[in-house]
Amino acid sequence: MDFIRVNDLLVNVLLHAGSRWPPKSSKPTAQPINISIAIPHDISSAAQTDDLSQSINYSTLASTLRIRLSPDSKQEPAFVSLEEILLRSFDLLLGDESNLPGARVKIVQIKPPLHCKALAIEGGATRGTSSSWNLINLQHRIEDLECQTIIGVNAAERLERQLVRMNISIAAHPPFTSRHTLDFRALTRRLYKNVEETAYLTLEALTSFIALETLRHLSVNAPTGYDPTVTVRAAKPYALVFADSSEVEVIRRIRDYPNQLSVPDKQFIDQPTAPKVHTAAITLGSNIGDSFQNIELALRLLEVPLQVISDRSIIPENAFLSVVDTSFLYESTPMYVMDQPPFINCACMIETNITSLSLLTLVKKIEEMVGRQPSYRNGPRAIDLDIALYDQSVIDTRAINERQTLDNLKGHLIVPHPRMVEREFVLRPLFDMIPEYVHPSLHKTIDILLKELLFVTNDPPMERVIPFPKYPLPLPKNSSTSTSDFHPSVVLPGVDPVAQTLTHWKYPSSIGAKTRTTREQKPKRTRLMATLNVTPDSFSDGSERNTIPSALAYVRDAIEKSTMDIVDVGGYSTRPGAAFVSIEEEVRRVIPVLRAIRNLAEDVRGKDKDQDQELEMRIRKILISVDTFRPDVAEEAILAGANCINDVYAFTGPDSYPYLSSASPQLQSQALASSSSVPFTNISSGTTTDPRAAAAYMQGMKRIARKFAVPVIVMHSRGEAGANKDYSLYDYARSNSGSGAAAIEGVRVELGQKVDEIVKGKGGVRRWFVLVDPGIGFSKTVEDNLELLRYGAEVTEDMVIGFGSNRRRNPLAGYPQLVGTSRKSFLGAILQKDRGKMTEGKDRVWATAAAIGCAVQQGALVVRVHDTDEMRDVVAVADALWS
Repeated sequence: MDFIRVNDLLVNVLLHAGSRWPPKSSKPTAQPINISIAIPHDISSAAQTDDLSQSINYSTLASTLRIRLSPDSKQEPAFVSLEEILLRSFDLLLGDESNLPGARVKIVQIKPPLHCKALAIEGGATRGTSSSWNLINLQHRIEDLECQTIIGVNAAERLERQLVRMNISIAAHPPFTSRHTLDFRALTRRLYKNVEETAYLTLEALTSFIALETLRHLSVNAPTGYDPTVTVRAAKPYALVFADSSEVEVIRRIRDYPNQLSVPDKQFIDQPTAPKVHTAAITLGSNIGDSFQNIELALRLLEVPLQVISDRSIIPENAFLSVVDTSFLYESTPMYVMDQPPFINCACMIETNITSLSLLTLVKKIEEMVGRQPSYRNGPRAIDLDIALYDQSVIDTRAINERQTLDNLKGHLIVPHPRMVEREFVLRPLFDMIPEYVHPSLHKTIDILLKELLFVTNDPPMERVIPFPKYPLPLPKNSSTSTSDFHPSVVLPGVDPVAQTLTHWKYPSSIGAKTRTTREQKPKRTRLMATLNVTPDSFSDGSERNTIPSALAYVRDAIEKSTMDIVDVGGYSTRPGAAFVSIEEEVRRVIPVLRAIRNLAEDVRGKDKDQDQELEMRIRKILISVDTFRPDVAEEAILAGANCINDVYAFTGPDSYPYLSSASPQLQSQALASSSSVPFTNISSGTTTDPRAAAAYMQGMKRIARKFAVPVIVMHSRGEAGANKDYSLYDYARSNSGSGAAAIEGVRVELGQKVDEIVKGKGGVRRWFVLVDPGIGFSKTVEDNLELLRYGAEVTEDMVIGFGSNRRRNPLAGYPQLVGTSRKSFLGAILQKDRGKMTEGKDRVWATAAAIGCAVQQGALVVRVHDTDEMRDVVAVADALWS
């Protein structure tokens, strides 16, 4: 197509929007603009005849615009906006007397508001019927908006601000209305102010933030259906010595920010009015007494607000509060006041209909009930609860003239928490749950805020913590046994007692071969889980230790040699073809052994008092895991002395593959309420699965784990260990970063779905209690098992998984791993293939050692073994090599 153009026609207009500065009065300001027009026209006739009458007289077009748009024209005294000038230009070009087919017009405000080179609006129109015309596209532009901000990863770039140059283009989509008017001055002021307040490490993050802020501005009072496309180019002119600048360009629409743009623009309020159900983040910390017990009790009290606060003017009769997610648990060094014990920190997400100020009263009352005493500022405390976030609200209950300092916060509610950006012990727990949440004042995600803090701090990374409660429970008060193991506040009706902590494990917050931190980090100590099968038919050691004397001999030997950290007692074999075991039989096998282990300390007192006392203490602190998938057995085991649950079916029972998530309310209610099961057929194996049973297992195991606050190990499996080995559904992972192993992706997706259901939602298990097991040897080929060992860190790596619209953050990100390879058949298959050697389970000790060394290198926190004496040496050397 041919065009006739007039470029940068200088026109003087009266504009109510003002020029560099806002207008001093209601009178419009005279200022220059440049108008460029492009008219589509076939010039072939004019070219052949060299006759202007066969073309368009661009001089006439230019004169028409200059005369009719200038202040001298009585018809056009003043314009409200650049949009009005654009529309009037189309009237003049495509009006009654015009025979032009269409036109494209660009208007540039040469003297725009401060900090930018120019503002522009551009649109295209075509002639309609009779004398009308139709606007077919519309674009607004901000050219070379400049400001100074902290940007860059180099140390020098963090010390002072540098120039950033932004170019923003906003394309509206038809149909157009009179409300497609952009307040350039308000948008440029917003971008200039908010960009100056940022301190991003990367230009990519800053460019995305500029696009988000632009869309935020456009979303306010936008017409229905308005869905602009924003193109942002952000450049650093001083980044490179031998180049003009470095630059990033992004194209974004509202749908690209589903979480950040789902709420209205921020408002500063003292007592906000918000939707009936609010979402809030509460941080918890403790460094006096049994911190783990204090935190668990505080969480339980949160969920019974009507019993904590009796005043119905504060907590109304219909009030509810549910803890719907928790972070990992961390140990952190004190801030501000250093001469005190380290803190245990975490955070939780709640859903409630309680207002923000009533919620503040509630958490303060809980602090009092758990045992917080008046102390000096930033001093030690039994419990500390802070409301870090409340919806997307910005709240400050102080008088306006008192908001210039952070030294007067006592008794007031300030949300978001004003010091959260300088506290890793706040940001890291929030990152576990809501990494994409955008801080309503700083306009940055929790992910970005944490990365910025870690970039400038020299403190060692916080360590994560897994507490193990002390069981069995003490006898009732009317017995001769003391109840000091309970927190004194457990007498509150409706609140389950919280057991005292027996011990805890610590491990780095960043573990795994691919997630090493550059900051100085304490070495990880890999824990050993000893395998005690009290069964007659386990694949490797069946009938070896299924009597109480043989079981006790195994446990005592491991304790005396310090070759285990926890013993896993199981009464139901999971080997292929194993016989069915009733609940009663499983209880008969397991419970007496657990009780005997707990009574073992009474049998060690001998002649060497000091040595026997030390051994007795170690026995009393031994951790016991019960290997079961049944809620009834798990409860009996905990009451008998177990401190942990190890479930090879991840809370969904043995016949739950493929698993249909009971997170669906329809499925859960139908499955649990139905008098008959709703089976479906597993295409891979032809077996029949009952989703009602899976939902019942999930509900029952969550209830037990939550009630007793015990760690849980959940394993990836697909029913019978020798079946369901097809992972072709996940072949797309080969194009993703990392190993690309389909089996690894299958573990992340399938086990991740179950873990999300275990942890998230009302009644969920605390995140810090969950360990994940990739299920080596269960429904996997030999090569699948090797891939899970070679790239084990990828199972829990913080990465994007899934395909297409299902892409999301890995739901297993950050969870500690237990890896069990001991004596398994895939090791025997390798030995038979490579050496022609037929082996039984007990012949695979050194093969097990090789696999365990790899698991340690990939960051496993726990390895499950049969031969504790030999494997303790293997783990000691592997830890020295890889931690």
